[in-house]
Amino acid sequence: MRFWILGLIFTATAMFASASEQQNFDEWLHELKTDSVREGISQKTVDVTFKQAHLLPRVVQLDRSQPEFISTFLNYLEKRISPSVIERGRALLVQHQSLLDNVESEYGVPKHILVAFWGLETNYGGFQGDIDLPSALMTLAYEGRRAVFFRNQLFDLMRIVDAHHNPIQKMQGSWAGAMGHMQFMPSTFIKYGVDADHDGRINVWKSLPDAFYSAANYLAKAGWRQNEPVMVQVNLPKDFDYRNAKLTLRKSVQDWLTLGVNVPMHFSHLDNAAILLPQGWQGPVFMVFSNFDVIMDWNRSVNYAIAVANLSEHLIGVADIAIDDDVEMEALSFNEVWALQGKLDELGYPAGAPDGFPGLNTQEAIRMYQEKHQLPQDGYASPSLYQHLFNP
Repeated sequence: MRFWILGLIFTATAMFASASEQQNFDEWLHELKTDSVREGISQKTVDVTFKQAHLLPRVVQLDRSQPEFISTFLNYLEKRISPSVIERGRALLVQHQSLLDNVESEYGVPKHILVAFWGLETNYGGFQGDIDLPSALMTLAYEGRRAVFFRNQLFDLMRIVDAHHNPIQKMQGSWAGAMGHMQFMPSTFIKYGVDADHDGRINVWKSLPDAFYSAANYLAKAGWRQNEPVMVQVNLPKDFDYRNAKLTLRKSVQDWLTLGVNVPMHFSHLDNAAILLPQGWQGPVFMVFSNFDVIMDWNRSVNYAIAVANLSEHLIGVADIAIDDDVEMEALSFNEVWALQGKLDELGYPAGAPDGFPGLNTQEAIRMYQEKHQLPQDGYASPSLYQHLFNP
């Protein structure tokens, strides 16, 4: 039962490949090219952009298996934050201290936060992506799951070319369209990009001042609270109601203290705090604050946001995450989460249409199932829950 959906996924991929014959793609591109000119993009930029366009089926496959959502939190953290990553980040903090101090002074975003983003996004600029961005964005717009979003990103990419920030031939990045040292999407570049070195270009690919200032500008305008933390690991009382552990439930730290949550007292003045269990009720427990929401604005993965916070703490010597021995370490695959969602729906717990990603609807459906079966209501799609669901 655990792998019945696998064949359906492969079949869907094959159907996409069959339906995406070059002739059909070319016809679709012709209409998109016309729309691009209507968007006010120069004919020269449109012509050179579409001249190099080609379909990238691998991009669709990557869109269906984002590692932020199918790895366990602890496995994700282990893969992304290694001793070498920490050591390199600390060295770069020193190397670029003057620049980073200036950025922090202007925007209020700590330099170790910026370097943590830099490390996680591109390994400190070491790999900014090698996929042709126009082709990737066209493929994702054609594929249809988020067609409008990627269509608009393509238009913005061409606007960046029109503004002479970078020629289209050099527009390479991630499969999802992100680019440069900090992996900005084209729309983010246009809205928040800063020409910090005053050379007439916003060069997030090669200019560290432009990259850091642009990233800090984004975070500041997204609501970064100066001199406030991102998160802290906490301990829960034995009688804690795990239904209260969710990103959308916010209380003041004082209220959490009243409920028995063990929080360091120097955080007691903070508000807008949530409890997260990224690896279930047996895993580490975090209290997150408003700046966590800002990181989530950058990337909607909870695992990613915790990783940014954790790496930033490592860079300034804060202790590592404490982990109990009885935490479940195995992860469900994309296909297993898809099957779990379908089973929950079948049993009357509304997880929504299966998509392989354990989002908020799936978490709430799991909590309903856990309540019915007198299990800890942590909303976590664990292997033990999967077994309970399919082998009650």
